[in-house]
Amino acid sequence: MTDMSLLAPCSPTLLQASALAPSAGLVPLLTGFGTGIGLIVAIGAQNAWVLRQGVRREHVGLVVAICSVSDLVLICVGTAAVGAVSSMAPWVLEVLRWGGVLYLLGFALTSLRSALRPGALEEAAARPAASVALTTLALTWLNPHVYLDTVLMLGTVTNSFGAARWAAAAGACLASVVWFTALGLGARALSGPLGRPVTWRVLDVGVGVVMLAVAANLALGG
Repeated sequence: MTDMSLLAPCSPTLLQASALAPSAGLVPLLTGFGTGIGLIVAIGAQNAWVLRQGVRREHVGLVVAICSVSDLVLICVGTAAVGAVSSMAPWVLEVLRWGGVLYLLGFALTSLRSALRPGALEEAAARPAASVALTTLALTWLNPHVYLDTVLMLGTVTNSFGAARWAAAAGACLASVVWFTALGLGARALSGPLGRPVTWRVLDVGVGVVMLAVAANLALGG
């Protein structure tokens, strides 16, 4: 005999949970993506280097690969390390959360201040692949800000989502790959606009707004 309970309609609670699950999963993914984009888009030595190589069309794939893979490693290390530390001492995550809020506020103010005096891109001279690789590695791994941004800051943001922290980390990793690929491959087409200070002003303002939004979200509990 057929069990009629199997034919019974799903309960409203289960239906609501299944409907909300996809959107709930998107929140950490999109937050990680937005935070990652906001942190790496900021004008700096690494981005300027990627732009220059893109404008020159010299070893662009190599540069993009090094920057993207390095970010993926650092983001994963940050997500795992901050999570491990917080499980042993829960108060650490709270300290990191408020430290992250202060850091993001400072980051936002710096970007908004930079918008008042933007610079323009200057092309670099041609260099061999080995030299390009070494310079890219140095600009990535010898920059103390990369550890603040990817390991500490993104690690704190991703861990604010608890069990969904790896979804947020995936969003941050995706942001890195998308950004560096677009930056390297699109630099030649954008060489005109990138030479105008107003372009960097708009970019800095956008970065500042994103960082303020993420800081507010982190302060309110993620």
